[in-house]
Amino acid sequence: MEEWFRLSEDEVLKQLHADRNGLNSEEILRRRQEHGPNLLKKAKRKSAFQVFLDQFKDLLVIILIIAAVISMVSGDVESTGVIFAVLLLNAILGTVQHQKAEKSLDSLMSLSAPVAWVRREGKNKEVLSEEIVPGDILLLEAGDMVAADGRILENYSLLVNESSLTGESVNVEKHTGRLRMEKVPLAEQSNMVFSGSQVAAGRAIAVVTGTGMNTEIGRIASLMNDTGEKKTPLQVSLDQFGSRLAVAILFICAIVFGLSIYRKMPILDSLMFAVALAVAAIPEALSSIVTIVQAMGTQKMAGENAIIKDLKAVESLGCVSVICSDKTGTLTQNRMTVQQVFVNNRLYLPEMLKPEIPVHKYLLYDAVLNNDSSHVNGVLNGEPTETALLQMAERAGVDDEAVRSYHPRLGEVPFDSRRKLMSTLHYLEGKNILFTKGAVDILLPRITQIWSSEGIRPFRDGDKQMLMEQNMMFSAQGLRVLTFVCREMEDQEKLSENSENGYTFLGMVSMMDPPRPESRNAVANARRAGIFPVMITGDHKITAAAIAERIGILEEDDLAISGPELDDMTEDELGHRLESISVYARVSPEHKIRIVRAWQKKGHIVAMTGDGVNDAPALKQADIGVAMGQMGTEVSKEASSMILTDDNFATIIKAVANGRNVYRNIRNAIKFLLSGNMAGILCVLYTSLMALPMPFAPVHLLFINLLTDSLPAIAIGMEQAEADLLSQKPRSPKEGILTKRFILVILFQGALIAVCTMASYSTGLLTGSEAAASTMAFSTLTLARLFHGFNCRSSHSILKIGFMSNLWSIMAFEAGAVLLGAVLFIPALHDLFYVADLTGRQFITIFIFAILPTLVIQAMKTIRESMH
Repeated sequence: MEEWFRLSEDEVLKQLHADRNGLNSEEILRRRQEHGPNLLKKAKRKSAFQVFLDQFKDLLVIILIIAAVISMVSGDVESTGVIFAVLLLNAILGTVQHQKAEKSLDSLMSLSAPVAWVRREGKNKEVLSEEIVPGDILLLEAGDMVAADGRILENYSLLVNESSLTGESVNVEKHTGRLRMEKVPLAEQSNMVFSGSQVAAGRAIAVVTGTGMNTEIGRIASLMNDTGEKKTPLQVSLDQFGSRLAVAILFICAIVFGLSIYRKMPILDSLMFAVALAVAAIPEALSSIVTIVQAMGTQKMAGENAIIKDLKAVESLGCVSVICSDKTGTLTQNRMTVQQVFVNNRLYLPEMLKPEIPVHKYLLYDAVLNNDSSHVNGVLNGEPTETALLQMAERAGVDDEAVRSYHPRLGEVPFDSRRKLMSTLHYLEGKNILFTKGAVDILLPRITQIWSSEGIRPFRDGDKQMLMEQNMMFSAQGLRVLTFVCREMEDQEKLSENSENGYTFLGMVSMMDPPRPESRNAVANARRAGIFPVMITGDHKITAAAIAERIGILEEDDLAISGPELDDMTEDELGHRLESISVYARVSPEHKIRIVRAWQKKGHIVAMTGDGVNDAPALKQADIGVAMGQMGTEVSKEASSMILTDDNFATIIKAVANGRNVYRNIRNAIKFLLSGNMAGILCVLYTSLMALPMPFAPVHLLFINLLTDSLPAIAIGMEQAEADLLSQKPRSPKEGILTKRFILVILFQGALIAVCTMASYSTGLLTGSEAAASTMAFSTLTLARLFHGFNCRSSHSILKIGFMSNLWSIMAFEAGAVLLGAVLFIPALHDLFYVADLTGRQFITIFIFAILPTLVIQAMKTIRESMH
């Protein structure tokens, strides 16, 4: 885009081939055809049907479909129906989640004004905002939403709220005239207006320089279109696991099929044997279990003011190692507040001011009377700086409404961004008093007297030096400073700008958007959890650094840099210095994405918080986008993964702890499912190699995987967090689920269950028929896996964590046992599940072999704990 702020008004008009009377209808039509409508474009999206089909591209899913087809050909309709039902449910869930994630740009559209006033062919008229073209003359007044980017031609005390674009909480004063600097951040382009911002006060005439996607908000839309969805560490781990498992399954199935053919088994029987192995190996319910456990986590987090939009985000929270936080409204309160008042050569807190002391009284009256904000139905309305002054007076015990009613405004010289002053005239204590507030550097030359402890005396050079030093001290702390002065006016004197001289100095008031009280503790907790906090803001570097230092983000050796300084860094330089930079100020949306990507390039999982439109691209780029629920724009909420309903940075740390616990529980649930499936695989392989009858029908394995396994796995997902969770370092995203230790545990536990299952199966072959042996193998494996649910609740023994500490696990065991009992004892289900009648002794054998693996595993955990 052109750097319009560097050109004079006439140069801008010349480049745009426009004039102050506006364009004619012919030229408007031509430009509309050239530039298109003043609308934001959406990225091309997949249809719901395409997304639905994508859910079936996974290799494990393809293997299951093949298994279902083979089952159908062999006449096993029940197995086919169950497999397809599970696959269909997973595909529907995936499609719904994807469609919900595609709303970010829809909210950007709502920031475009529906209508705007323009000057065309010398006449002012109202037009639809989408019909505006570059070169149009835009007429702006208080309350208007700016419909396109523009360069200001005429300015009448224009104040614009650009907080959603820049992150600044204070309204921006606008000016005419060129800015001669080469690089000017968006927040400092004082001669420009931007689409989507709101006119807070004053009026202006501007020429449109950009429409649609060629605006600043259009640039943000482009960034969001270019920012793709990222997979969470768990998704990456599960994808790796799924592909490796699929290859292993195909290899083993091929061997088993080959062995079966070698033994002269019929081809269909050989295929069914291979299908049984595939069904035994694939954890059909895994994705559903992961989704359910994540959903349970989101419910808990919603109760703690963190609404999770994307289930996958719950798990990502567990390995967040960097939090890039916006300042305004996230770490701060998003409202200006008076910090200290300099009166009588002393610093006071607002509540320390005493209206009975004359100089204090005049300062407070200046703050109340020379002020355009007011109470409406008990709520303060007005410009943030002025509402802060009224709150200061309230804290000092002054009733602003009473003071205003006793001392009405007799005249005024309104605030002007050129003068940087505001003055009002009032009758006070038998005199006409002119109260003025404004910038320190503007008022210092106009002061002739100072109100001190000695009373009112002449203003000396030493006084001027003292005020300049105090102003510098306030500025170094990132505080905004206003000077308050007054003077007596003669009855016959006419109020004008010329009256703003010969003042008596009353005091200086410093103010800022203060940190949230809980921010410092939250930042300390983040550091304790091994998370590096970073502040990214559109505010000034000094202000940002002062806030960051107060809350513990900016430590002794850390750096604070500005957007232009970041521009001067190469990617290598940024990567080298990244871990020492805690504060980024005066940044643009591109800067935010660059910072997030730089951390991600180093292998970190990044959470990004924000509330404005300018934050949306970075929220989408981050692994976890966190929007503010109260102060956040709809755009930021739609682009994020998580919304904080209390806008509280501390809630993120609670969410991280919850995320870590969810991941631990998911990992334990996966261990439960895979060790159980491993037992099934080993059983099928053993019988295949030993040329024994098939121990399970495919429907047996589906029953175990989908019904009796699902409930214990969900119960494991309900396990409470352990006390030291936040004292641990974040989990490395490079560490997959299938670590060597994890695989060894699965193999050992799976083998233990398989040995006991085959022992029960062999007993059945010796004492009964093949049908009885198959029934005993099925029953033992089912019950052993139900018992195994207690082993997988924690790495600690059941004695240490408490048997009754998770009632869900007990209920899951009972439900699974009831389902197994129904299959074994209800005759009507015998044919459906291929089970035979068993004797009492056989049932005792099943129970002994089923509980034995759990007794062994618990004994090993207890011994290990006693040794530490």
